[in-house]
This record gives sequence, C-alpha cells and structure tokens, in this order.
Amino acid sequence: MDVEAFFEGMPFAQLLGVEVTEVADGHAEGHLEVDEDLSWNEDQLMAHGGVTFTLADTVGGAALVSVVDQPVPTIDMRIDYLSAATGDIYAEADVVRCGDDVGTVDVEVFAAADDTLLADARGVYKTGSSRRRADAPRRRRRRP
Repeated sequence: MDVEAFFEGMPFAQLLGVEVTEVADGHAEGHLEVDEDLSWNEDQLMAHGGVTFTLADTVGGAALVSVVDQPVPTIDMRIDYLSAATGDIYAEADVVRCGDDVGTVDVEVFAAADDTLLADARGVYKTGSSRRRADAPRRRRRRP
C-alpha cells in the first residue's frame, strides 16, 4: 500500500491542506499551511483546534498504516493544546504499540516557524478486522 498516496487521496485532508510528507517503519510526518480560512479568530491568524487535531489524527494514522499496511480507523484521540497555532504547523508521530486489534500512536504538533510544541496527542486506532465474529455475543442496547 502506498501510504502517502492513500492520505493524499483523503478528501477531508485535501480540503484542509494536510500533507503527509514522510512515512516509514512506524513513523510519520506531515504539515499544514494555516490560512485565514482555518482560523477561528477574525482579527488574528489562529488555527481552529479542529485543524490541529486533524493534522495530528491524520499523521498518527499514517504512522500506524506504515506498520499494518491497511487503513486504520480512529477509535479515540486525546490531545492537549499547549499553545495557539498562529502560522503553519507540522506534526511528527511514532507508533507506541501495534496489536492485533488496536494500535497506539504518540503525536506532537509544532509551529513551523520556530518549532514550538503546540499540541501533544495520543491516538488509538483499529488495526484488526472491524467485522463482528460470528460467534461473538451481541450486546443489546437499552431503550429509554
């Protein structure tokens, strides 16, 4: 699987301008040019938190895809915003654990201008089959 091509073909990432620039052996890097359309503030360029989150999620997924060679849907991601992004940003991700069912990736997002750490994230992604096993018990949902 061509990981970079896979992420280049992702419509939402294309819409925001996310570019995955390096992918190999459980490590990935990517960047995003922040412009007025991605800002939450009319008076000053500041990336919306969702923009930073999307970069972290996309680059984190790319790191794990480089190991499992298949798409990995996000199960959960926790992000700590440390400073506002006031210009272009880049992210670096490393796989912490890759299991049969899930994988965990640590991601850091930096300001491109001065390498200031802007956000620290940990993502959990589905690595195994998403199909329910035939013998797996079904849980019933309670209806209110």
